[in-house]
Parts: sequence; C-alpha cells; structure tokens
Amino acid sequence: METNPPSFPKSRVRAFPISPTTPSQTHKSQSTPLLLLFFLLINLTPTASLLNQIPNLDHLYSDHCNDVVPKSETHPKWFLTTLSVQDIGFHSSYFTGGDRFFNHTSGDDSKALIFRPNFVARTLKDGIFHVRGSMDLQSLLGDSTRRNLKLVNFRGHRFPVRWGVVRFRLDGYYSESDKKLCMIGKSRSMYNAGNFEPSVVLKLNYPKWSSIYGSLISGSLGSVVSDKDDGENYFDAIRVLAFSVKHSYGYTFVGEDRMSSFPSSVESGESIGLRNLNDSNGGLCRLLGNRLERFELVYGSECGGGVNCNPLGGDVGYVPSSLVFYGTRCTEGRKMQMLLGFSNSSGDEFLRFPFVPSTTLIAEGEWDEKGNRLCAVACRILNFTESLTGALVGDCSTKLSLRFPVRLSLQNRSALVGQIWSDKKMSDLGYFSKIGFQGLSGWLVKLLGYKYEYSVTGNLRKTCVEKRAGIGKGKKYPEEYSSDMKFDMRVSNSRGQVAWGYSSPLFVDDDRIYGRRFWDKPQETEVPSRQKKSHSSPMNISYKLSFTRGAQFFHDVFPSKAELAAEGIYDTDYGNLCMIGCRHVSSKEQNSINKDMLDCSVKIDVHFPPLDTKDGQNVKGIIESMRNKSDPLYFDHIEFSSTSIYHNQAAASITRIDFEIVMVLISNTLICAFVGWQLYFVKKNPDVLPFTSLVMLTVLTLGYVIPLLFTFEAMLAPNQSKQSTFLGIGGWLQVNEVMVRLILLVTFILHLLLLQLTLSSRQGVNSQKSLMDSERKVLYATLTLYITGALITCSVHQWMSTHQKSYRPFHRNLRRVTNMWHLVHPQRSLWDDLKSYAGFILDGFLLPQILFNLLVNSGERALSCAFYFGTTMIRLLPHAYDLYRARAYTRLLAFSYIYANPKTDFFSTAWNIIISCCCLLFAAIIFLQQRCGGRCILPKIFRHSTVYEKVPVISNEEL
Repeated sequence: METNPPSFPKSRVRAFPISPTTPSQTHKSQSTPLLLLFFLLINLTPTASLLNQIPNLDHLYSDHCNDVVPKSETHPKWFLTTLSVQDIGFHSSYFTGGDRFFNHTSGDDSKALIFRPNFVARTLKDGIFHVRGSMDLQSLLGDSTRRNLKLVNFRGHRFPVRWGVVRFRLDGYYSESDKKLCMIGKSRSMYNAGNFEPSVVLKLNYPKWSSIYGSLISGSLGSVVSDKDDGENYFDAIRVLAFSVKHSYGYTFVGEDRMSSFPSSVESGESIGLRNLNDSNGGLCRLLGNRLERFELVYGSECGGGVNCNPLGGDVGYVPSSLVFYGTRCTEGRKMQMLLGFSNSSGDEFLRFPFVPSTTLIAEGEWDEKGNRLCAVACRILNFTESLTGALVGDCSTKLSLRFPVRLSLQNRSALVGQIWSDKKMSDLGYFSKIGFQGLSGWLVKLLGYKYEYSVTGNLRKTCVEKRAGIGKGKKYPEEYSSDMKFDMRVSNSRGQVAWGYSSPLFVDDDRIYGRRFWDKPQETEVPSRQKKSHSSPMNISYKLSFTRGAQFFHDVFPSKAELAAEGIYDTDYGNLCMIGCRHVSSKEQNSINKDMLDCSVKIDVHFPPLDTKDGQNVKGIIESMRNKSDPLYFDHIEFSSTSIYHNQAAASITRIDFEIVMVLISNTLICAFVGWQLYFVKKNPDVLPFTSLVMLTVLTLGYVIPLLFTFEAMLAPNQSKQSTFLGIGGWLQVNEVMVRLILLVTFILHLLLLQLTLSSRQGVNSQKSLMDSERKVLYATLTLYITGALITCSVHQWMSTHQKSYRPFHRNLRRVTNMWHLVHPQRSLWDDLKSYAGFILDGFLLPQILFNLLVNSGERALSCAFYFGTTMIRLLPHAYDLYRARAYTRLLAFSYIYANPKTDFFSTAWNIIISCCCLLFAAIIFLQQRCGGRCILPKIFRHSTVYEKVPVISNEEL
C-alpha cells in the first residue's frame, strides 16, 4: 500500500513517515465523534467567513463557472467525502503573466503558485464537491520593485530570500468525473500592490489517470470583468501549470524487469546500503522522501570535444550548474517519485523547488539492493508554450542513478554522488553525455554514520605543536565536541572589503560526526572520546567554512563556490586550530561549461580565546594561499573573526540581564521615593520652596518625560525587543518595559508637581523679584554650557565618523582614543551620541541649583538630603556597575545592555571616574551651601556681606 505524501511541505523540513496502524473497531467507534467535532470546528468557522469575503458569489459563479462545473447544494452529511484536499491542492507550480500584480516582470525560476484547499464538502449531486481555499502568487522581489507588496521572508539555513505575495480567497466546485475545478475569488488588499483588488475566476484541469504521464495540472486565473467593462480591475489571464500530488498513483518505470536496463555502477568506492533503514524505519523514504536537496553538476573531460553535455539542450540559453532534487512521493521504503530541476544559479534561493517546465523533469525510481544505488527514469515536459495549454509528459529517455559513499575526505565531501545521462544515441536529437552530480547534505551525514579519512593531518601536527604559545597554557578552551567550535565570521581582506560567513566542524576524530543528534546513535557512544585520551594529544578535526558573497574579493578567491573544505589539528590545551583547506576554482572552456578544480594549497590558522575571557576577545583566524605570488591561483590573505559568543558567556549574560532588570526597577522606584520625600519636605517647610532652582527641576522633569514620549507605545503594546531575539527572554523583558515606564510616569508626575509648587511660590511676591532675575541668569548660563557641549558632541561625532573605519571589529572602547566615548557598536549615529550627552546633563542636575545659590547667596535648606544625595547616588550607580561589568563579564552585543546602557550616558573607564567625582563634588557643594551660605565655596574676596533676608508675610488672620 502506498503511503500518502505530506501536503505542502516547507522547504528544508524533514517529515518522517509514520507506519500505518490498524486500530481496533472499539477504538474506532470511540474516536469517531471526536473526529467529527474536530472537523466541524476547523471547517465550519472558516466556511462562514469566506462566504462573506466574496461578494456576489452566486451571480459570478453562474456567469463564469456553471458551464464548467454545475453548482449543487451541500449534502447534510457533507463531511462524508471521498475527495481530500491533497488530491486537488498543489505547491510545485509555474505561471505566466501576473505582471500587474507585482509591477515588474520576473524570471521563470523567480515565481511560484500555491493552491491550498481548506474545505471540501460533499454535495447532493454525486461526483460534485464544494471546495474553498486560498491561492498565493509568489514572485521574487528586486531592489526597486517592492512597492506595497507584503514581504515574506522565507529563510533557509542562513540565506534570506524575499518574496512578494498576492493572496486570493476562492470558493467553487470540483467535478470528480470531468476532473475540473472552477472557483470564484477575490484578492486580499493587504497582500497585493496598491488598491488593485480584482475579482477572479480560477479554472483547473486535473489529470484523468494516475501515472507519471498524468502528473500535470493546467488551467488559468482570469478576471471576471473584461477590459472594456472595467479596465481598472481587469488583468490578462494568468496561465497555470502545476505538479499533481494526489494520493492514488501507479508507477510506470519501476519493476524488476526495468532494473536490468540500467548499466552496472562504474563509480569507484564502496556505497552504503539501506539494510539498516528497513521498511519500519522508512528506508529510502527517510533519506530522500519529501526533501529538497541541491547538487552540483560535474561535467566530464569529454565535454567540449563536439559532445553535447547540456541536459536541457540549447534552447534555454545556458549550461546548468546545479541539480535540484525533490522527492515528492515514496512508498515501500524503496520506490520514489521525484522532481529534477536544472539551474545555473548558486543555489541560495533554493528554498522551494523551481518548477519551470523547460528545466524540470519528472522521474520515477527504485532502490537497487545489489548495487546499493537508486535507479530512476526521468521524463521531460513537452509542448511547453506560453499558454501552457498543451503541456504533457513525454520523452522518458533520461536515466539517473545515485548512491551514498561510505567515506568522506578532504577532496570528496559529497554525501551523495550520482550520474545522469541520456539513453538516446549520440546522433539523436536531445542526446547528452553522462554528467555527474554531488552534494554534501548534513542530514545524510548524520543519519548514515559516514566515516572520514584524514589525509593531511600528519604533516600538520609538527607545525601546530611549534605554534604553541606559553601564555595560553593552563587556561580552559572550548572542547572539540562543544557548540562553541562553530561560529559566525566577519571576513575582511587587505583592501578593507568586508563580508560574512559561517564555520562549523564536520567530523571530530575519525568516526565522530559533529553535532549528531542523540536519537541517531546509541547513548553510550556519545561520551566524548577525549575522556579516554591525553590532553596533550591534539585531535583531528574537519571543517566546512561557508561565505556569503558580500564583498567583491570573494569572486576572486571563490569564483565557483564560496566555501572551503578543511581538515587539520585542534589543540584544546592552547586553543589553536591548524588546517589545510580546498577551494573550488572554475575554469570556463569555449563551450561555456564550467569545470571545477580543487586548489588544496590553502592554509587556515584559527585561535580560540579562553572560555573565561573577560576582555572581549573573540575567535580570530587567517586564510592564506601557500602558492607563490606569481601563481595564477594565488590570492591575498583573508582575516576573519567571530561575531558569536561562547555558550557559557550567553548563559552568564542571561543572569546578568536578570540582575540588570532588577537594578532598573529598584533605581526607578528609589528615584520616585526620593521625589516623594522632597514633596513631603517642602510641605513641612513651605518657606524654602522659592529657593529651589526652576532650571534644575526642569532638567529633571525633561529627563523623565523625553523617554516616555519616544517609547510610550511600549506601555500599550510592547514590541519584541532585540534582547528577546538574542536570549529568548522576551516575555520577561516586555513586562519589565511596562513596569519601568509606569514608574517613570509616576516619577515624572511627581517632578511636575514639585515644579508647579516651586513656580507658584514665586508668584505674587514683589520682594522676591530678585529670585526670578537670578533664575534667568542661571538659565542663560546653563543653556550656554549645554549648547556648547552639544556642539562639541557633534564635532567629535563627525571627527570619529571620518577617521574611524566602519568595518572594525567589535570592541568595548573603540572610541577611547578621545577618552570620551564608550561603544560596543562599530558605528553610532549622531542621535545616539546626543542621547548619551543628554544623560550626561542629567548626571549634573545639581549644577543649576549651585549657580542659583551662588547668585542669591542663599543658605536655605531648599533640598532635602535624601533628594539631592539619594538622586546623585542613583545616577552614579550605573557608572560604578559599568566598571564592575567590564571586569566581571565578557564583551557582549550592545542590545543586551539594559542597565547602564551606553546609549543613555557616557560610559567608559575615564568617563565613569570623571562623572562620579563631579557628581559627588556637586552634592558636597550643595551640602556646604545649605549650611554655610551660597557663596561659601568662593574665596573671601568674592563674597559679599549682604545676604538675602526673608521678608515676613503677614496673613489675613494677623490683620
């Protein structure tokens, strides 16, 4: 019995087949009511909503679809249907047209169409089914063609691909006898460009037989209005061609008599059999079923001598470099239906199968137990025209075989190798010579238990031992099996060009696959073998280094494939990794066929910092060619450093962030309490209110209102911050954001109340006019200082932006050259520097009060000790903590700072000391002024004998 293929699989996601079981009759009877209730809940609700989304559905269906599939009333037992959503849905498809939806023209392999039925119901007429669902048109977006399209980010392992999506909601009927589907729908405004929301009619023709020749679905998506009736909502019909994945299927080219037609395997080396992966474990289906894999085509040496080596012929205009394999159906653990696609792309966008009729083959195959290989026959899609109406499957003269080698090595990193060739005669049209293909699949490597053969590690042992540095002895470095051995890379060359990459071990020692899952191997074998070996013996290790093409120099170093295969020695006692790498270098012949050759004269040296490093060290390395500079294959050295942190550092950072969250809450609560104490103090001593500086209170009030104005939306709908993305603690941080802003709001209100009381105390008293004059002088003086400081900040920012290279690695004190800035980002905007300067002003909040006391020579105790000294200490705590954090914790990314954030103040060793001394000095001056007079800090020659005297106020009661 054939197993049903999963519907609509996501790219790069493994779906394990489940062995069917036959439940007992008692169990079946008990579960039937629950299943019926489940289907009612998931299907009836969307049914009603979809009806309301398509206006004039009955009228439009009668005009455009009734002659294709007649409408019928839904049966009372609508759920007893023989038609499933898998039988009529599809995801591997192709369409022509649709330029008006995307406002640009896409290439053939840059667009796709997905049809998802979500409701199928039986009707009163036999063979007619009511169908509802959605259809997505997807087109790869360019840099200048995005407009208002919804951007969907389909992510593979590391490379993002951005697609524009137009979604339609559809409602219609399917005829089981005629194999036709007709539906009426409407696009959703949130997905399409501008206000273009046309009503559409979808007509599909399904194959009438279940075999490889009946694998295509054809049809059209058109407008329900004509160009003359409504030109604004009209669009040219979109032609659709899709691959059918319905349940019932009969293999055509699978059987014992067909297997003998394949030539014996001529590949060298042993191959892995599938006896351990029997039917109960999935067999071949577990390895390749429902999976998308990309392989590189390897052309033979005979290509270029008048032999046709293009499997697509000459009509496509290029010679493909990649083969995309997609297992669509697998049964009995050894029979498989698959799609084969050819492309000349690098493969970064292969997150779905590129179903292009001119470059796609439909194949069937069976596992050969004797030869330990998969043998398959592939058929082309013929009669392919722009209208897609006459497309059919034929010309099944292409053969394919693939196998799994037993061992991997530096020169051969392919977990799967194979060949594809034409069964025609050399003189026949469409003939092409035998072409090899190969690829490294992490899934297959971990599942099949490959062995690895080292070839260069013996020569490296002496070199690595000579590089042992005495300063590294005695420190603890990452274990060779730990996750700290893989890291992201920031890569740069001698010309300052920058790109990014990723590095990960492949094998450790001879048979230890790095990163093997616990269910792939017995648990007792998971004990690291280093426990049985001496620490003085370095370990063999193999690596894979992948790079993104983010800089021009990569095209010179990696013209064919931006990755390195490497193997070498890792010394855990010193953190040194010495490797020899192989890169792919392409040589283009006159026939435009790329032939790859390996350049294994690449040297890679990597040094890991100790696990307990506190000075912001990261993994550093260098890639250089061992050839002479006159050699055509020579390239300039490349330096790289990691942008990742160790696992124990990440764990410590989570603890630190929890502590910083508590510190933020405590600090803001204490500030609120200190302001409340000041309000209580002036309530008991109202005569001191006029002697409080309005400028000081204004600075404090603005210091709390500005953060609230810029982040007030976080109180209503807090966004997922970068901290939660990095450390996975989003919920706790969101609660913290709301609590902090609520406390800040209360603090702002209390400061505003204190400012209002002080301002009211100075109104209506003529004898206190001199207080306002003094306040005005304080305002002029402080504004001059603040503006001058802002100009200096802007000047320093401009100077640093000009002289500091933006590609420098992360460093905690990147701008310490000026003893002014503390940075963890390589670049800071002017706005970030101004925000830090605003925090610096808030640190010196007592300066206006000191100037005011000097001008009026006041000795009144206008500020309570708890207010000015307590607030000063709260402002100093972040600077003291920053000094502690620099020594106790390793360098982390800037978005992990919550308390003592460099974006809110000046933080560096110099600034922390300077600000702390100044703040304590200001608090001491206020203490002296409130006891010895405002001018007690001046030399006697500058002191005046006259002191401001309070004028008694006569109340109405005394009169």
